[in-house]
Amino acid sequence: MKIKLFFILFTVFFINLSAQEYIFGKITSEDNNELPDVTVINIRTDERVLSNRDGHFMISGRAGDELRLVKTGYERINKKVTRENISSSINITLIRAAELIAEVEIKKNLTGDLKIDSKNLNAPRKVEKLKSDLAVYMSQKSDPRIMAARPGEFVQPKGQGFAIGKVKDKWDDLDLANYLIYALGEKYFTDLKIDKTFIQHFIYYVLAGGFERRNILKYGFCSDADLMRFQRAVLVRISSYRAPQTQK
Repeated sequence: MKIKLFFILFTVFFINLSAQEYIFGKITSEDNNELPDVTVINIRTDERVLSNRDGHFMISGRAGDELRLVKTGYERINKKVTRENISSSINITLIRAAELIAEVEIKKNLTGDLKIDSKNLNAPRKVEKLKSDLAVYMSQKSDPRIMAARPGEFVQPKGQGFAIGKVKDKWDDLDLANYLIYALGEKYFTDLKIDKTFIQHFIYYVLAGGFERRNILKYGFCSDADLMRFQRAVLVRISSYRAPQTQK
């Protein structure tokens, strides 16, 4: 009897231990509006989901995981998952990204007074001559003797130089996915029977199939030839992507 009771308790403990935990949350803007289509990434598992039209999302995870939230026009943020976030919903607010405003040159208005307007609109002759002389001087080549070392002065030898660290790519996969959606249009994917909410997920599926994108991410540039390669990769991967859905 004791052995049977012990087996039942062990089984219950194992089921609870192996049960998958999920993180539920809601994403809003600074003015408390629900934000749809926010990409939520579990950095540990690399799982990615999109928030629905009410700003809600659900993603598998556990306490200690870190979530990254990305949406065009808003600042990217990382959110650490605590034990409380597993037992109750987590509320996250995104801050709208600051936009640079083009510099506006303010010109002085005409006053009607010839002396004042001539000073404001026309630079003095001495200033114009100085600018002209500086332009001529800057266009001339420097005498190499100016930069030559003095007798007995130490001169740093010339070398090939060295690299410090790894050069960071200009794009990541999320930037590439957003560009592909922009360049090809959502209709391209919906014509392939890909639901609008799964377009980004499908792009990641194609990229995971071995699509070469090292130079694209490095330089942050996707050429027309790269777009053609991606479309060929889509035709190869579309059938296997649909297969799990048709088997349900």
